[in-house]
Amino acid sequence: MQLEGWVTAETVRRWLEESDRVLVAAGAGLSAAAGYDYGDAERFRELLPGLHRLGLRSRYLFGTPLPKDMMWGYWAVHIDDIRHSPGPNPLYRRLRTLVGERDHWVVTSNVDALFARSGFAADRVFTPQGDYGRLQCTVPCTPETWPSKPFLDRILAVYDRETGRVTDPRALPRCPNCGADVFPNVRVGPEFVDRDYLPTGRRLVRWLDDAPTDSTLLVLELGAGFNTPGVIRLPMEDVVRRTPRARLVRINPLHPDVPADLGERALSVPLGADRFLDRLER
Repeated sequence: MQLEGWVTAETVRRWLEESDRVLVAAGAGLSAAAGYDYGDAERFRELLPGLHRLGLRSRYLFGTPLPKDMMWGYWAVHIDDIRHSPGPNPLYRRLRTLVGERDHWVVTSNVDALFARSGFAADRVFTPQGDYGRLQCTVPCTPETWPSKPFLDRILAVYDRETGRVTDPRALPRCPNCGADVFPNVRVGPEFVDRDYLPTGRRLVRWLDDAPTDSTLLVLELGAGFNTPGVIRLPMEDVVRRTPRARLVRINPLHPDVPADLGERALSVPLGADRFLDRLER
């Protein structure tokens, strides 16, 4: 169902009050609302002026034919900004306050660790798409991954932001095990190393399956569209379908539609996460 204005806010507040368990499910739209919009051309220009002068305008550079030194300059600046920036994010902190003391979990396609950095318990945040905080071998020769920050710090020390190039090729990262190329530990193909994330995913499944029969679950989905619908959007619909006392609130300014078969157990909110929280807090 889709309601308007204060009625929507009142419904969400009531559903929260009636729920003893909350599953927060988030896509890229949540981080965009929190200030990390990959399509923000002005922010791209500020961070990466050398690449901007080449005509690039978006942080979505997968498949862009850049030389290795420029690509690693991009990765170092991008990941340092979104993953290693200090302190919690205000929007994520507001979301944490909204959840309160209810028993909760998080599942997110975002790889920026903003949930864990903003007050959510890291061992209850499932990130099936990986984490910018780790690097992996591209072969991969090993299921081991490595913290990205030491590698990126070496790159940034010799990065020329005006040209977009890494000036010392010795700073370009290699696999410590076999010497092959490395890549951020995020899901882009079958070589993705997911070993570190699977135990958390299994614990989330147990939390869902072992719920008391009289408990009420609220799935609070924010900013999950159709870039990777099989990661957040469609699984959340299935969770609600197979959980009798579950409800879905879908917050999305462009794709807020909810499945008709969920009936009155699903609420469509055509807003960004920031405006949604503004309305709830009035």
